[in-house]
Amino acid sequence: MFVIFLRVLIIYVTVLFFLRIMGKRQIGEMQPYELVITLILADLATIPMSDTNVPLLNGIVPLSILVLIHYLITLLTRKNIKIRRFMSGRPVVVISPKGIEYKALKDLNMNIDDLLESIRQCNYYSFDQVLYAIIETNGKMSVIPTSANAPATANDIGKNNPPAELPHVLVSDGKLIKDELKAVNLDNKKLNKILSKLNTNIKDLLIFSMDEKGKVYYQKKNSQYQIIDNIKRN
Repeated sequence: MFVIFLRVLIIYVTVLFFLRIMGKRQIGEMQPYELVITLILADLATIPMSDTNVPLLNGIVPLSILVLIHYLITLLTRKNIKIRRFMSGRPVVVISPKGIEYKALKDLNMNIDDLLESIRQCNYYSFDQVLYAIIETNGKMSVIPTSANAPATANDIGKNNPPAELPHVLVSDGKLIKDELKAVNLDNKKLNKILSKLNTNIKDLLIFSMDEKGKVYYQKKNSQYQIIDNIKRN
């Protein structure tokens, strides 16, 4: 009995240590590859716990290999946007100013009831309250409400809310996201010209986003963020 207790304790501490190394995300916040690795970790951990014929080392080694795989995948997804998108996918707009994006809904294997449930969880109860709804890569929904339904702030008192715009991330962690350039009527040359005026470049940026009206949010690595309301694109 003492041997079983000791094995369970060792495996428990080992799995807990590995999960702390992997990060503090909750199950609902995990990317698909993180969830798969976590489920396999849990399954593998039960084998040396319940079967005393399995050497303890034979249980710990596979767990260690899985954690190493997780670390390598995480490292690659940080360094390479294509790998990141392959492993985690990309956010999908399911509601836009045009209405419900049927093709996107179909690709996600969602129906209208699923969509309604998701926007209700974001405290919106009608499609006309939502300007944009986005299914994130972890499966959660983010909502940008219409101006009339946006929460009021101190700056809004006595002012008319401007129409909300969806920002497009053009640079992420020093990597250019070419697919987003067309959405804000830019190309590589124009973007580099803008960055030159801001005394920065793509590699030095942690993030650079722009909406269709030209509002820019950017932050250099290890620096404070900056906002420009209407940047010149020419």
